[in-house]
Amino acid sequence: MAGRGKPKRTMKPRDKPHRGKKKVSVLTQEKIEYVDYKDVNVLRRFMSDRAKIRARRVTGNDTQQQREIARAIKNAREMALVPYTNRVTTQRGGNRRDNERGGRADGPAPRPSGPPPGPGAEGDDVTDTDATNTEVEATEGE
Repeated sequence: MAGRGKPKRTMKPRDKPHRGKKKVSVLTQEKIEYVDYKDVNVLRRFMSDRAKIRARRVTGNDTQQQREIARAIKNAREMALVPYTNRVTTQRGGNRRDNERGGRADGPAPRPSGPPPGPGAEGDDVTDTDATNTEVEATEGE
């Protein structure tokens, strides 16, 4: 009885992970032996729209090819031939909750109809005479 553990489970056909056709690398298809960091067109094929380096499973590169591509892209970034990032701006959707919380309304900000109220306007408790009285008292004390 010693040595008997749990019996091994056999995988049913539906439990097997899906293995599709293996991707073939662009480098292999076009017979590129050396990846040059100055060849921006080739490097861009291995980058996403946000300028990230694509994974091996996406591009079909083998390990050595992926290492060469990554090094070439990094060198090209240093030489400012390829961007580090591409900022993608998207318009935010009109979320109902944003407007309830005091978010910005659609359209430009309202423009004032006239100049701002100056000193002595209606509703002002502070007047300019108070400021001048304190200046006069300060000069009399000297």
